[in-house]
Amino acid sequence: MRILTEASGSLTAAWLMRAIREAGHQPVGSDILDITPARCLADDFIRLPPADDPRLWEQTAELLRSHRIDLVIPSLDESLAGWAERREAFADAGTHILISAPETLAVCQDKWRTYQFFREQGIPTVATSREQRYPLVKPRVGRGGSGVRITDEPVDMTGMLSQELAAGFEVTVDALFDHRGEAVYIVPRRRLGVRDGKSTGGETFAHEGIERLVRRMGDALAFYGPINFQCFVDGETIRFIEINPRIAGGMALGLAATENWIRVIVEHLLPRRAVTPVPVRYGLRMVRYYAECFIETPDQ
Repeated sequence: MRILTEASGSLTAAWLMRAIREAGHQPVGSDILDITPARCLADDFIRLPPADDPRLWEQTAELLRSHRIDLVIPSLDESLAGWAERREAFADAGTHILISAPETLAVCQDKWRTYQFFREQGIPTVATSREQRYPLVKPRVGRGGSGVRITDEPVDMTGMLSQELAAGFEVTVDALFDHRGEAVYIVPRRRLGVRDGKSTGGETFAHEGIERLVRRMGDALAFYGPINFQCFVDGETIRFIEINPRIAGGMALGLAATENWIRVIVEHLLPRRAVTPVPVRYGLRMVRYYAECFIETPDQ
């Protein structure tokens, strides 16, 4: 299969293209810029239109067709809803989009709706308000650490939330859900380093409480494909704060601790076949490093 990855120029994109190739498929990179690491790392490259282009999806459909793309793995928050809304149309044209339903994205991408979902489902979370009641202030819709701050100074709360500060250590949970919305893998990992909102290190660990709560969320919300959860653990207390309905930069550790999820997606999720999961390798640690690639450019 020819598999397109989004935002392939990011610092954490290389592992995904490597996983695609190791699963026996062709990675196709994409970005809104011409000169990105994806030009070196992928078998093919597509320059996608920027998100504000009025012909974004029309041009995207043309590019998917001309580059013979079989599967798209979205990762850019700004375009997730657009992919989800068009996944049936793209499927009819021969391209599968690995993404949850629009209704699921609407809950996960709006942090106020996520908070309400946690409360409705009995998922422990942190106190949250649309007013400036708590020290942590962040956008209702956003990604990474963009716009997040801790302050006592007055803030314009238009489109913002405030939250209490969670005690304990931060945990990311990598999960893979099948076509029935059932979790194939749930892999908690301690975040041992973060740069610009991206994980630079982590270590897997077993936690029955986290796994139970993730399965409960999966029963209530129609997840499909890779899903990323954020929570804090303080002794016996777990508090979930976010759900990211997409593949995440640090999921390389989730795959290393289990198996190649690209193979599982292509051989089981897409044809709707049952999956027999392998045991999770707990205590596996990931560290990261920079690498270089060199691209010939035309003479100026």
